[in-house]
Amino acid sequence: MILGKKTQHLLLPVDLRFLWLTLFVALLLNLLPSGRVLWMPDFLLVALAFWGLHQPRHAGVLVAFVFGLTMDVHRTTLLGMHALAYSAMAYITFLLHRRLQHFRPHWQALQMFGLFLGTHALLWLLRLATGGHWPGAGLLLAPVIEALLWPLLDMLLLAPQRRAPDRDLTRPL
Repeated sequence: MILGKKTQHLLLPVDLRFLWLTLFVALLLNLLPSGRVLWMPDFLLVALAFWGLHQPRHAGVLVAFVFGLTMDVHRTTLLGMHALAYSAMAYITFLLHRRLQHFRPHWQALQMFGLFLGTHALLWLLRLATGGHWPGAGLLLAPVIEALLWPLLDMLLLAPQRRAPDRDLTRPL
């Protein structure tokens, strides 16, 4: 059974300050000087996918495009490479968000792995098309690590929405 035996929690509305804070923290993690580590996950990609899945009205294609342009400027790549890849990922996440929300986080991670792999493949193809060299098979580890991070992010980023608004013990919800 996909949904499991646990009851679904009613989530509080997302605090937009928390959403934007997590996106900026993910951007800062991407901006860390990590050198040319091939297996380093794209934290911003995972955060954009997460919020695009859970809050598509607040973190959609336009937000992904702007953050993609920011990553293009930081990495001094062809302007629009990350913007195109992040926008495509956000659009596909938007198309699948109703279906993916019915799965548990570890099943979502399995399905998001394909999306992360496709996004990295698009970036690799764009890099190759613009005269870059093939960096090797080590790049395949990044989507695997991103998919493994998905259940942890689900637990951490949805925790503020799972808390009860009132700490009343007689409240049924």
